[in-house]
Amino acid sequence: MEQGFRLLMTKYQERLYHHIRRMVNEHQDANDVIQNTFIKVFKNIAKFQGNAQLYTWLYRIATNETITFLNKKKKKATKSIDDEELDIANRLSAASYFDGDAAQKILKKALNTLPDKQKLVFNMRYFDEMSYQAISDVLETSVGALKASYHHAVKKIELFINKENEVA
Repeated sequence: MEQGFRLLMTKYQERLYHHIRRMVNEHQDANDVIQNTFIKVFKNIAKFQGNAQLYTWLYRIATNETITFLNKKKKKATKSIDDEELDIANRLSAASYFDGDAAQKILKKALNTLPDKQKLVFNMRYFDEMSYQAISDVLETSVGALKASYHHAVKKIELFINKENEVA
């Protein structure tokens, strides 16, 4: 079982990490969440019934762990929203993850303005190129609701980018 679990981690860790990283912004936070994800997978692998694809099941666990992490982080936050947004912008500018690419920074700032659900749906559809049905399987939400969330996210991102371009 241990060898099988290591193979599972090797196969899916990088994809799940990038999914988590887009939601939590910081490398250390993403590492914490991915570690919690694989602990939960290890504890519950015997309960996997095969009703969904293995990757969908793993993705659901990673998504739920990410949402739990973000909710805990929000509760602990003592800074004002303006200070937090400035702090995030400064960290993004300094992060090697972005390699100084201005378009990527603007997109990341825009994503940070979205509600968590819209951000999650956008990331899964745009970056992970998941079908609406696959997202529906992971989030246990209707395809119609996901399409609406994605549409609203795209519109908000477009507005944010247009405002950024007007300022520049």
